[in-house]
Amino acid sequence: MIKSELVARLAEQNPHLYQRDVENIVNAILDTIADALARGDRVELRGFGAFSVKRRDARTGRNPRTGETVSVSQKVVPVFKTGKEMRMRLNGGVDDQVGK
Repeated sequence: MIKSELVARLAEQNPHLYQRDVENIVNAILDTIADALARGDRVELRGFGAFSVKRRDARTGRNPRTGETVSVSQKVVPVFKTGKEMRMRLNGGVDDQVGK
């Protein structure tokens, strides 16, 4: 599902709202999450999951085409971990207890 499909589905489920208002709400939520991650904060949506950032150190990599070594700079990447309720929903009510 892409963002426009999400907006259309939410607008369909809420006929009292205009689609452009639903789109503004979805954009506001996503922008708020992105802003929090940019600050290094963690965003937790109970029952759904948690967004956080992870720092990857600089390293020496290899160009797979030429085999030449290249320098890869430090970077920050977003990480999403599903919540327990989401895992149970995806696995048909069976929650894996690995790593708990």
